[in-house]
Amino acid sequence: MTDSVTAPASVAPAKPATKPARPFFSSGPCAKPPGWDASKLDTQSLGRSHRSKIGKTRLQYCIDLMREMLKLPDTHRIGIVPGSDTGAYEMAMWTMLGARGVTAMAWESFGEGWVTDAVKQLKIDPVVVRADYGQLPDLQAVDWSTDVLFTWNGTTSGVRVPNADWIPETREGLSFTDATSGVFAYDIDWAKIDVATFSWQKVLGGEGAHGVLILGPRAVERLESYTPAWPLPKVFRLVSKGKLAEGVFKGETINTPSMLAVEDAILSLEWAKSLGEGGLIARSDANAAALDAIVAERDWLGHLAVDPATRSKTSVCLTVEGADEALIKAMASLLEKEGAAFDVAGYRDAPAGLRIWCGATVDTADIVALGPWLDWAYATAKAA
Repeated sequence: MTDSVTAPASVAPAKPATKPARPFFSSGPCAKPPGWDASKLDTQSLGRSHRSKIGKTRLQYCIDLMREMLKLPDTHRIGIVPGSDTGAYEMAMWTMLGARGVTAMAWESFGEGWVTDAVKQLKIDPVVVRADYGQLPDLQAVDWSTDVLFTWNGTTSGVRVPNADWIPETREGLSFTDATSGVFAYDIDWAKIDVATFSWQKVLGGEGAHGVLILGPRAVERLESYTPAWPLPKVFRLVSKGKLAEGVFKGETINTPSMLAVEDAILSLEWAKSLGEGGLIARSDANAAALDAIVAERDWLGHLAVDPATRSKTSVCLTVEGADEALIKAMASLLEKEGAAFDVAGYRDAPAGLRIWCGATVDTADIVALGPWLDWAYATAKAA
């Protein structure tokens, strides 16, 4: 590992000799899988109806691959829905909340978004539990007589829940998890999850616009026994004549999907399968460990999430000594101009810092090569 820059801030250092081969560190859409090429996509379904035999077959195959890679039990249904992770999560909120009290948890911007939906849009007066960026609230204090909304992995704060141990098997309410930058990167105890959502654009490196909705049996029971007080737009309707619309979970999507995006997701899932069981998790772990080593070697870098037990292994958020928004913007611009790293500035609502995607589609060698470039960008920006 190259040592950190020790030159005075007023002296711009020489540029490192080696760049990351794939400088794609965006936290969404994320890097495509290694070796990805558009020519590898199966295009037989393109130009065909998604309700044709080939369209339904490919959609079902995508669902089957997701089930296999997530080790999702038969008790849980999985469907492709509109609107990326946001659409999937709001679909769950609009169709199931209101039957009992709600606890909305927020420790980053997307969790705050679900709080806003619950308070201002659905007007259900939830109990709101917050923590500052980099922190996690007391999970043991959650009231599980209520429905509970939370993010598994805070994409904009770099904070995650450590596991599902804090969710009781005997809960009365439903667990709703926005798991978009968590699925495929962590083992999830699906018995503890009633509703989960994600998009292909995170750990799989897939394309946007489509969300995935996972429903456990208790969520299905809620859908079939409860009718919300508010109107439901067509794209949110999961029930017909009091019964779950099972077709949604067999490839019969509510609206027209992009079969190109579906084929791209299939290609990513087939790559993931080729890694073997635990392959995606192992790659994310290795990337996070390589970035940890970079941080440990540099006094000017730190983790926004201080506790390693709740620190994200995918969307890793870093603090930069003395940084403000202008310095971070300058560093990100320098790195992009050199083709050394793309899209590494922290999220706009988060404290000023860097955010490095360490999900499975990133190669560990590129994380290692990034370290000296961070030194160069920091020293150059400070000198300017």
